[in-house]
Amino acid sequence: MSKKYYRSATSKSPLSGAVLAGNTLYVSGQLGIDPSNGKMQEGDRAQTLQAMENLSAQLAQAGMTLDDVVKTMIYVAADTNVTEVNEAYASYFGENLPARSLVRAAFPNTAARVEIEAIAVAE
Repeated sequence: MSKKYYRSATSKSPLSGAVLAGNTLYVSGQLGIDPSNGKMQEGDRAQTLQAMENLSAQLAQAGMTLDDVVKTMIYVAADTNVTEVNEAYASYFGENLPARSLVRAAFPNTAARVEIEAIAVAE
């Protein structure tokens, strides 16, 4: 099986932003960091929107879109407004929503409120 590795535009951690294995793309968790200035967005909605933009950018590197996503995992801080996260997240998808998990988590970076990772499959 062939593999291709894609860099992350926002992370300085030792990881790939995404890895394409065969026709499946595994996208690392995307935070609400604006890649143009390296700053974390403020607020649950803003971080979710930016995380989704970052996710879309990772997909685009592999020639995929959100339509190719089959599973997402969302991690949120303990006091995150999940309603805001859900509304912002849903605005990126049409009628066919991917399978999803949502887990409360503690982030090493205390400014982080939302992280979204995904699995996408190319047709």
